[in-house]
Amino acid sequence: MQRYEYRVVPAPRRGEKARGIKTTEDRFALALTSLMNQMGAEGWDYVRADALPCDERVGLTGTKTTFQNMLVFRRPVEEAEPARPPQMAPALPDPVAEAPAPLPPLRLGAAHAPAGPAPAIGPAKPELAAE
Repeated sequence: MQRYEYRVVPAPRRGEKARGIKTTEDRFALALTSLMNQMGAEGWDYVRADALPCDERVGLTGTKTTFQNMLVFRRPVEEAEPARPPQMAPALPDPVAEAPAPLPPLRLGAAHAPAGPAPAIGPAKPELAAE
């Protein structure tokens, strides 16, 4: 069974200018041709075009629905190799024999406390502010 991956891109909204192309339809066709040739060079096959609804915000609480034209492409996904029968796993080392050395006990306390008296808690003293 063939599997595919898909890619959806917005359709061009305006045409491309080029020498000798005068009409809007021809410019739009050139823009679409360029996009499709670029996608085809990357291995994508064109599937279809869809116009999908999109809710957009208007103001603080309002919404409006617009339609976005999207182009759908797909390309085959390469299948992974078929599963092979499981092989015997190598013997695992004995976890008890190779256990790491235990960590030293954790000491709690004022190991990082600054030396000296604790600062006073309360309103600022006016005589200190003048210094």
